[in-house]
Amino acid sequence: MDMLKERLKLLDKWIVFPFIVLILFSVIAVYSASNYSAMEEFGNSNYYLIRQSIIVCISLVIAFFVYIFPFRVLKKKKAILFGTVGIFSLLTVVLFLPARLGARRWIPLPVFNLQPAEFAKIFVIWYLAYIFSRNQKELESAFLQTIIKPSILVGAIFFLILLQPDTGTAIIIGLMTVFMLSASGASLKYGLSFILFGVTLVGGLTFIIYKFGDSIPILGYRYDRFLGLWDPFGYYESYGNQLVNSYYALSRGGMFGVGIGNSVQKTGYLPFPYTDFIMAIIGEELGLAGVTAILVALGMIIGRAFYLGSHSKDSFNSLIYIGVGSMLLTQTLINLAGLTGLIPITGVTFPLLSYGGSSLMVVSISIALIANASTQDRLNERK
Repeated sequence: MDMLKERLKLLDKWIVFPFIVLILFSVIAVYSASNYSAMEEFGNSNYYLIRQSIIVCISLVIAFFVYIFPFRVLKKKKAILFGTVGIFSLLTVVLFLPARLGARRWIPLPVFNLQPAEFAKIFVIWYLAYIFSRNQKELESAFLQTIIKPSILVGAIFFLILLQPDTGTAIIIGLMTVFMLSASGASLKYGLSFILFGVTLVGGLTFIIYKFGDSIPILGYRYDRFLGLWDPFGYYESYGNQLVNSYYALSRGGMFGVGIGNSVQKTGYLPFPYTDFIMAIIGEELGLAGVTAILVALGMIIGRAFYLGSHSKDSFNSLIYIGVGSMLLTQTLINLAGLTGLIPITGVTFPLLSYGGSSLMVVSISIALIANASTQDRLNERK
């Protein structure tokens, strides 16, 4: 009990306070964005409010246990082996389930649908932190040989997620891996090479899709999303509908918004406004001021993660910070870029605010993980 009290005293307020504020605000945000849809679909405007409230409570309980969980256990080889078997089992099971909304991403549960790809993000952070922290010298002297095995495993996870298909989550995992590789202790030239390769690859693929996308069968629905990006108003009745209505929502919100609950776009215009487009509804109801406040709160967590990652003396902890920080950063940027028309819509949720059990739980666990690491670093400094 004394140990628990000591750990609670060492809670990193720069991480925990904005986390609590955002996760509690998600209940209000989801209710406001979903009440019209819930009434139309279920005849109960509180349908998503009740579920989001339950998910928030579960996430907070899980986050607490992750925070007090002995950090040393995460560094054991057996834990990694069990985690590897578990995540591959979940990802494989999903591929054999019936498709829902054109994809096989979810395992149905009573309160929410479990999305294994979300939990794969935590596993990749944990696995790479474990591997890279145990091979610091090898990364400096034989970088390419050292990253072959972890690259194969992460590549397999990436491929399984693409098959679902879930391009957004696959991209996040790819970018997280680049961040962690760059922070692993390897030579700067390798980090810059990975970044340059990534930029060239994205640019090249975009050009190919623009020129020949209609004749590449493998793209499927993804090409439709590019069409909706390039000419949203021209495809308003189909591929561009979500993006156009997102523009209308953000434009109508102005600086201070129309007030909580007063969104027009959520009333049948913007599909699924409580998931990956929840920030468009928040922008309409709370304006640029509200969106900025949310980004500042989330930015505090992300900034703190990168700060701790650059100052921690424990290489495993440092990579956990960098992994979680990069996950939150890339997920936020991809979500915002999608709803503002900078990139094709990917279906990526906004961290902590969007409706969705797996997404909220994974972000909560990730934030609790860096809070745990921060406390562990402080305890080590006292010894």
